[in-house]
Amino acid sequence: MQIRRRTIAALALLCLGGAAQAIDYRSVDVPAAVLYDAPSQKGKKLYLIKAQTPVEVVVRLEGWCKVRDAEGTLAWIEARNLGERRMLVVTAAKAEIRQSDKIEAPLVVEIDKGVGLEFIEPASPGWAKVRHRDGATGYVRSLQVWGL
Repeated sequence: MQIRRRTIAALALLCLGGAAQAIDYRSVDVPAAVLYDAPSQKGKKLYLIKAQTPVEVVVRLEGWCKVRDAEGTLAWIEARNLGERRMLVVTAAKAEIRQSDKIEAPLVVEIDKGVGLEFIEPASPGWAKVRHRDGATGYVRSLQVWGL
């Protein structure tokens, strides 16, 4: 009976600890990587994903990561193909990069849907500081991008 209570308590703590974990976003760190339907090179090749594409890591398993992309597709990628650099992808028709994290701030540049932005740091609620590959830096509304 004592062992059963300890087991239940341990499982409860594990469940609570899992709920507190932050979402893990990574970006593809090679020119192109293959996504598979299983954590093996023998799995079915689903599609290629290009460099700097952000993905959400859902599961880690012996050199493999199950990831979700901006469209919600789940697939497996070799962990060595992911880097620490955090990227976002524009999901709105046009994302507005502003000089500060205020809607009335001057516009720096508009970015088209599908373009990647480097995540620099969080800003006020609903905003993130980002950098475009051409060097333009500013703030984007979180509703206009995926990967936060």
